[in-house]
Amino acid sequence: MIEFYHKYFKSNYKSKVNQLVIDINRLLELENIKIEPNSKTVLNESFKESLNEKTWIELNNLYNTIYNKKTLSKTLKKFVNKTNKNTNTKLNFIDTFAGCGGLSLGLMNAGFNPTLVNEIEPKYLETYYFNHDLHIDNYHCGDIKEIAHKSDFDKNIDLVVGGPPCQGFSMANRQRILDDPRNKLYKYYLDLLANVKPKFFIMENVKGMMKKSNEILENYHSVLGSEYSIDIVLLNAKDFGIPQNRERVFVIGSRIKNVSAEQIIKDILIQKEEIKSSKLKDALYGLPILEPKRLKNTRGIENDKIGYKFTHNGIKQNDFTKTINKKLTTEYLSNHTNRYNNDRDIEIFERLPQGANSLHESIKDIMPYGNRNHMFKDKYFKLNENEVSKTITSHMKMDCNMYIHPTQARGLSPREASRIQTFPDEYIFYGSK
Repeated sequence: MIEFYHKYFKSNYKSKVNQLVIDINRLLELENIKIEPNSKTVLNESFKESLNEKTWIELNNLYNTIYNKKTLSKTLKKFVNKTNKNTNTKLNFIDTFAGCGGLSLGLMNAGFNPTLVNEIEPKYLETYYFNHDLHIDNYHCGDIKEIAHKSDFDKNIDLVVGGPPCQGFSMANRQRILDDPRNKLYKYYLDLLANVKPKFFIMENVKGMMKKSNEILENYHSVLGSEYSIDIVLLNAKDFGIPQNRERVFVIGSRIKNVSAEQIIKDILIQKEEIKSSKLKDALYGLPILEPKRLKNTRGIENDKIGYKFTHNGIKQNDFTKTINKKLTTEYLSNHTNRYNNDRDIEIFERLPQGANSLHESIKDIMPYGNRNHMFKDKYFKLNENEVSKTITSHMKMDCNMYIHPTQARGLSPREASRIQTFPDEYIFYGSK
């Protein structure tokens, strides 16, 4: 991981390395591995940068211990430099707007191999990089426009995927999507497709874009010509065994004559009928009970009551977790930690019945918004364990009161939120909660 921090976290490199030291020490302790002091520098000298001598020596000792240990947990191996460049691989793909790697993970489970990963935010790409054995040269942490017109792409790319944000998309906006300057990321994604000419492509986007499906298809054909068959479909995650109500539009294109986009979508819809549905309680199964976190400014404090970033995994599994974990048991339970809530919020969490929101009678006397409650009806929402979850959003960290645990007086932990999206338990999230 240190090579990633050195390249993409220049301004807070020291703090990222300090956290790296804490995490490796914690895992070595859990695995009863003694640190092997060594005067030899095993890391590239350029990584020293602004680190003081004490930290630099400790870091080298930790990596020396990892390098010399023959039997190492899969989690500890993720801290070591990545080596796989996926050159000359079959079923290769480019992932744009990759985030922390959810779409890539699904494609890799299906047999595809990433050759280029593009994401402009290093704080998201950090999680992607940690969880995949993909060489740092295979990443482009920057604007998609910087790669959209590159001339050195492999001309045998099987698949390009991505979900470009369309800030200028609106049904009230009479300007065409492709011509709106706010949708430049959408345009660059189309330019990339025209440049790379993959065998297939997938674009994922918000439900509202379905209302302009004809215009979207026109955009694709105008840029790509008649070489591709292209179709568009609205899918809901809950119809595919995922315990989450999440509707998204998918645009699918194929350059293979005997595999049309329309047929691909038909095959997807047929599979939908054969998949067993899941509920929220299936995703939450087996995870340790956490108490509300009542103390502010306790970052770094971990215990049995409020959870751990890393702890031994002794939890039971059900059919749902066996599926997302491929019937494997991970060494550690990670990211199952609680966030701070004040006493009023905790009481609201306790009073609300499952499925109820801010307008429920049980909390009328302590709601903080008085006569404006109708404007904040979902400011508080307690999930129902016998239904699917509401859509997990990127701003959940700010609105955790909208995702109250169905049986515990707290918001969902990052691990619970990731399970709802079917990330396996071995997928570890870095950065803020």
